[in-house]
Amino acid sequence: MRDVALGVVWGKSKPTSDSQGSMHLLLGHLLDTAAVGELVWERYLSASSRRILDGCSDGRGRSLFVLLCGLHDVGKATPAFQMKDDGLAARVRAAGLDWRNLSLRQGRGWHHSAAGAFIVRRCLQGSGWNAEGCGWVWPLIAGHHGVIPPIGRTVPKRNGEAQGRSQVWVDAQDAFVSQIATDLGVDLASLADVRVPSRAGQLAISGLIIMADWVASDQTRFGGQADLADVSLARSRERAVRAWADLGLRGGWRAGRAAPVGVADLVRHRFGKPARDAQVGVVRAVEEMSGPGLLIVEAPMGEGKTEAALVAAEVLARRFGADGVFVGMPTQATADPMFTRVGAWSVQVDPEAPLGLLHGRARFNKEWMTLRQQTVFGGICDGDEFGMEDVYGAVGGGGDVDRPAAGGVAAAEWFFGRKRGLLAPVAVGTIDHVLHAATRTKHVMLRQAGLVGRVVVLDEVHAYDVYMAQFLFEALRWLADAGVAVIVLSATLPPQLRRNLIRAYTQGALQRRDVAPLLEAGGEPAGYPSVTSTCVVDELPVTRVRSYPSWRKPLPVGVEILDEDEAFTPTAVAATVTAEMIDGGCALVVCNTVARAQAVYEALRPAFTDDVVLLHARFTAATRAAWTERVVDPLGPPGRSAAARRPERLVVVATQVAEQSFDVDVDLLVTDLAPIDLLLQRIGRLHRHHRPARDRPPRFQQPRVIVAGVRFDPDRPPTWPPGSRAVYGDHLLLRSAALVADAAAGTGWSVPEQVPALVAAGYSAEPLGPDRWAPTAARYQQEADEAEKRRETNAKAFLLSGEDELGKPTLDGLHDRSTAALESEERVAAVVRDGEESVEVILVRRSPSGGYLTLTGRHLGQTGEAAVSDEQLLEDVAGATIRLPASKDITIAARQDLAPLPGWDGDPWLKRTRALVLDTALSAQLGGYRLVYDHQVGLKHERTAAR
Repeated sequence: MRDVALGVVWGKSKPTSDSQGSMHLLLGHLLDTAAVGELVWERYLSASSRRILDGCSDGRGRSLFVLLCGLHDVGKATPAFQMKDDGLAARVRAAGLDWRNLSLRQGRGWHHSAAGAFIVRRCLQGSGWNAEGCGWVWPLIAGHHGVIPPIGRTVPKRNGEAQGRSQVWVDAQDAFVSQIATDLGVDLASLADVRVPSRAGQLAISGLIIMADWVASDQTRFGGQADLADVSLARSRERAVRAWADLGLRGGWRAGRAAPVGVADLVRHRFGKPARDAQVGVVRAVEEMSGPGLLIVEAPMGEGKTEAALVAAEVLARRFGADGVFVGMPTQATADPMFTRVGAWSVQVDPEAPLGLLHGRARFNKEWMTLRQQTVFGGICDGDEFGMEDVYGAVGGGGDVDRPAAGGVAAAEWFFGRKRGLLAPVAVGTIDHVLHAATRTKHVMLRQAGLVGRVVVLDEVHAYDVYMAQFLFEALRWLADAGVAVIVLSATLPPQLRRNLIRAYTQGALQRRDVAPLLEAGGEPAGYPSVTSTCVVDELPVTRVRSYPSWRKPLPVGVEILDEDEAFTPTAVAATVTAEMIDGGCALVVCNTVARAQAVYEALRPAFTDDVVLLHARFTAATRAAWTERVVDPLGPPGRSAAARRPERLVVVATQVAEQSFDVDVDLLVTDLAPIDLLLQRIGRLHRHHRPARDRPPRFQQPRVIVAGVRFDPDRPPTWPPGSRAVYGDHLLLRSAALVADAAAGTGWSVPEQVPALVAAGYSAEPLGPDRWAPTAARYQQEADEAEKRRETNAKAFLLSGEDELGKPTLDGLHDRSTAALESEERVAAVVRDGEESVEVILVRRSPSGGYLTLTGRHLGQTGEAAVSDEQLLEDVAGATIRLPASKDITIAARQDLAPLPGWDGDPWLKRTRALVLDTALSAQLGGYRLVYDHQVGLKHERTAAR
């Protein structure tokens, strides 16, 4: 019966798309997956990833991993699965593997992943494995479809017939386990002494098993084998090697390439400029760390944090066995320029290491697509940001980088299929990828597998609110447990956030909740820039903090307060800017909301005509990219070749897009009041670069910031527009107002020298402002505390595990309270980002003669079909991507009423992208609002229906 079972039990049915294909015996698929697992181990895994399994098995990690890959689908050797195909089921039953009184409903109720966990647990116990060993292995089998249940759901209490209650079925199942072990040369009893690896390590192994299974499930490369005589490990290895080469899969940096020993100045070696003091300190810190840990780099804008972080990632990779890096940025707009920088650097480390850009607009990043077209896989897999199936998920936009590729190799197309993006060895993407790896969602183990073995770099962490921070802390706990080094960068990091980051990483490394008694007191930076490192040595956290002089001289910034009217109309801002710019110069006006920015721009337009530019997130992607280029090029660093000439007069009106990765140098800053760290980020654009005095008008020789969006009255606390309150809350605005008032009454601020002290004051509990503000301040504080608790509670519902499960030994029941399936990028963002959801759409126009036009007026045909076959037209269509206002009514209506144009079904990206059809006035009705697009001011919306 043993050989009979091996020769009839099937694992894959005949593919419906291939009339010449055949079914695939289960043994063949198990051996295929084991053979792919061998290649994953040998050609993909980093040294640090291999150590997870080697460490728990005394160097037998390869055998253990390949065995687990080979056993993943053994649960298909059950009636519940074999009954799924009538013809194949008849063949199985005729061979003596029968079942009785088993309905289709009962069969569907017993999944083969749960059945496999039961079989593996039984067989390992029979081979002498103890409860601990069986306890961490069975969840890997149970979870190979992306969800790990509690053990109770893997016991066939009422599913005996579905599992196969007769001895003939038990013998058949044992035969598959025995045959796989025998073919692989593994003695199950010899592995009975394996120890339990870290929980994060288990999750990564789970993801790697899925990776092997997915590769081996490619029926175009692993054709069916219906005859047992055709099945052997040797043939599976041949198939696996061909598939691996065909898919172009490989791991990250080759050994010895990262941070070559003997290079005295790694910054100079990679970037051509001598390392600054802070950069030297960063490299020193990672060279001194006793193990993988957390590195926090706090330095002003323009100090070289990114370059320091990248060379530090090299050192950490060399020392602790990583082979790549993931760089997480706050937004897609900041990820694109970072991809350029990371790509140019990684090419120097190892020109063959695959590169990946992970966000929904990657298809329209010209540099990325140039790399993709240079690979043998010229096609692009148009998954959304997270590679998931997507019902009209708005995932596109126009790329805003048109520099030629700096060399390098794009990661194989396979890495950009569903949920696989983080498996690319060297990648840049939005922070959402790391945050989503900390959520209790299906296939989260694939994301963990991608992060393990890399160095993780997170930039602009001050940009994450209380809600997002909960996912960041959870991610740090899991990364620390897996031994992943993390580098965090910030120019304005609140002290409490720094302490919370250290606490979370230490919790993960020690797997205990209460680590406060172990954390060293007084570990606060004494200066700025500063470098803080934390790692665990002998079960104790070791934290080192050092400060370094900035390469820039302190910049004295004058602080003034604009006299706003009660209604905060744009008139006062426009009048002030007009008066200040009488002799020319370059000014930046930052507003807290799109509506206020649009109003200020329109108030300035009559006086400045073409010398005023508006920038915000409610332009189409193409227009925003064009306006950004018009601003960044002439206002960028001096001395660049082919750079545009600095204008004699220019006013840039912007929203928060000017806070991050916005390298402009202006003579004057006018900004709405914001929390102090964000206010300082905006000030970072003021006199940003050293340039000749003649480049600035005489009145702007000394940097000044004029703070608007706040009104100070002698008989009451300050006030601000409702839009500012909605974005930031009253508590932080009041504390920032107190600091601004003190600076305006005194000598201003010294930047960057005073940045840490100002940020600390803005986020501390110490009273600020006059005594008469105290009652209002106390109320604002209470409201902020209550809101923070609500956000923390809301986030906990989605966390992968949370603090309460620290120290749990296995993955048993990880998905017991699984979150709902997230079918689009915007729904994923809604989980890890707080606030109202919003939807991206493509703006098209209805043609008076019938059919559709692009926003720029080009014909799309009667159903929009022309965009599918014309790349230039497709780029024009994609350039009209825009994010709708974050209004609940608009979002609901967009999801319900908007769909792709009928003719877009032929393009894998367009067919999932909603279109908003505008009339001849470029307007549309949606969710009780009238939306109007204006090429100069962007998208406006006003309510037309009663609530």
